[in-house]
Amino acid sequence: MTSRTPIPDTVTLHVPFRVVKRGGRKEMQLPEGVKQPRRTDNTLVKALARGFRWKWMLESGDFTTINELSKREGIAPSYMTRVLRLTLLAPDIVEAILDGQQGPEITLARVLEPFPTEWEDQLMNFKLEFHGS
Repeated sequence: MTSRTPIPDTVTLHVPFRVVKRGGRKEMQLPEGVKQPRRTDNTLVKALARGFRWKWMLESGDFTTINELSKREGIAPSYMTRVLRLTLLAPDIVEAILDGQQGPEITLARVLEPFPTEWEDQLMNFKLEFHGS
């Protein structure tokens, strides 16, 4: 099978996207209206898992203080405290992070900043970034 139309040497393809920083990494972001695939932020998921694991270790009595646990884990107590605070996030926010439905603005650095303890206030606080149900 032959074609009578010559094949061009160069083909130009225009794909609309922009590059954004997310958690210290560069990521492609598709234009508005285009459904983006779910992308779980492994850094956030790992931090949540660590926080809940450390909380369980403290509650089970394996360790009596954050200082004791932080020495065992080789983590600074101040960092451990910030990660432990993630266990206070509203279940909807945790679920969105685990499902990869959080907005690009929710990074580990962002959730480690102080946030309200009331779940309703958290949802309001993260309203621009939260894309869950």
